[in-house]
Amino acid sequence: MIFSVYIINKAGGLIYQKDFNEGLAKLTSNEYLVLAGTFHSVHAITSKISPVRNVTSTGLEVLEADTFKLCCYQTLTGTKFLIIADPNHPNIDNVLRRAYDIYSDYVMKNPFYAPEMPIRSELFDLNLAKLIKSVGG
Repeated sequence: MIFSVYIINKAGGLIYQKDFNEGLAKLTSNEYLVLAGTFHSVHAITSKISPVRNVTSTGLEVLEADTFKLCCYQTLTGTKFLIIADPNHPNIDNVLRRAYDIYSDYVMKNPFYAPEMPIRSELFDLNLAKLIKSVGG
């Protein structure tokens, strides 16, 4: 089950957030922004540390807990896609890449969308919801 999807711009700002589980505790708008900013900072720090010499780390990609798994996909432009899911959900990497494809098709190809700004696209919402439903969201 997919619980939530977040999209964070390259500056660490939350540009999209959607919960897909009714049982999930609701956060305030400020708490969602703090979550995005905190994750962005932790990701930046973890991309600079690596126990292996001469290896560049890509940063935090998976955070596992008893009740959820947080997975991150960072695009070449620095935009981060986060999915919070059931810890036993298979193929979250595939879901992240498919969400990025939907983002590319319905957000980035929209001539009225200003990059790095909040996403307000009904087609993006509908197609993302279809994806989440198809993978057990």
